[in-house]
Amino acid sequence: MKTSLPNRIFSILGASEQIQLLSERLLVCLSLMKTLIRWLLLAGALLLVANLYPGVEVKNFTSALIAAFVLGLLNTLLRPILVLLTLPVTVLSLGLFLFIINALMFWAAANLLDGFAVAGFAAALIGSLIYSLCGMVIDVLIERLFPLRD
Repeated sequence: MKTSLPNRIFSILGASEQIQLLSERLLVCLSLMKTLIRWLLLAGALLLVANLYPGVEVKNFTSALIAAFVLGLLNTLLRPILVLLTLPVTVLSLGLFLFIINALMFWAAANLLDGFAVAGFAAALIGSLIYSLCGMVIDVLIERLFPLRD
């Protein structure tokens, strides 16, 4: 009689290794779920920004999902380079120049996508401020839903 692969693994490994393996898989699943929920909520936040401020337009939820993804990519890849290059101006402005960088990321995402539009740089600045506030609230909610455990 053949035994399944998981049963063979569990018979080879001790109980502590089995528990460790399962807890690692659970942590990976929770991390993926946390990321997916954050992405969906940030897409909803983009729709909220479009409803609150007329200078920002989002056609539908699919466009909001794509825009949230592109904004995340720009903020991950391009924003740190811009922050480093503009560090003297940021220091002289006591950090206020970071708002300009956020607006540039928002404006760049709108220029790259069809379903996401911004009326101008001032609209990008106001839209990015509202979106950042929503993002902070979402991050706090997610950390309360998925607390980190030691």
